[in-house]
Amino acid sequence: MKVTKQILLANQAWAKELTDENPDFFTRQTAGQKPQFLWIGCSDSRVSPEQKTQSLPGRMFIHRNIANLVHDDDLNLLSVIQYAVDVLEVPNIVICGHHGCGGIRATLDGGVTGPVDRWLENAREVCRAHADELDHLPADQRVDRLVEMNVRDQLLHLAGIDTVANAFAQGRDLTLHGWVYDIRDGRLKPLMEIDRHTDLGRVGRPETVLIDS
Repeated sequence: MKVTKQILLANQAWAKELTDENPDFFTRQTAGQKPQFLWIGCSDSRVSPEQKTQSLPGRMFIHRNIANLVHDDDLNLLSVIQYAVDVLEVPNIVICGHHGCGGIRATLDGGVTGPVDRWLENAREVCRAHADELDHLPADQRVDRLVEMNVRDQLLHLAGIDTVANAFAQGRDLTLHGWVYDIRDGRLKPLMEIDRHTDLGRVGRPETVLIDS
């Protein structure tokens, strides 16, 4: 059976299961969305946010890119943030990195060209900013520590985006969460939080949560 046909059959089974449990499920979905989270995660095919959080449709507004980066000139991401914060009024934004991230590994190892190489410059800036710690780690720990540092620095970038900064200035109850997903055990591991009361100049480096086993 072709893979595409398997996906379509799986979709039909999924829709039937939901309507068997609740006949009005999809009717209610057409009324609009009121998600509790904007999720900014990695494009990695192993780390689906809905699956690992058991979130039903409508709970998460989702943006994904290689290495979960926040580029100040990424109109796609900036539009997602603006819509999520100003229109949907989400109370939580999550930036989630993950164990063994290929984009972060490429940031350290090099060997990439073209658009991916240009895209990862943001992550290389993170690497340079934390070289004093990263350069002293064994090679097998360096990738995952950079994953954690990257989540930290992207969260700080996010806090400085105009849409988020304005929401903080207006006294909105908006919280930014930095998490890491560990592929080895399937757990989401919190690193840090930022809200309107956080002194961004005093945000330190997080304790490691990706313990090498």
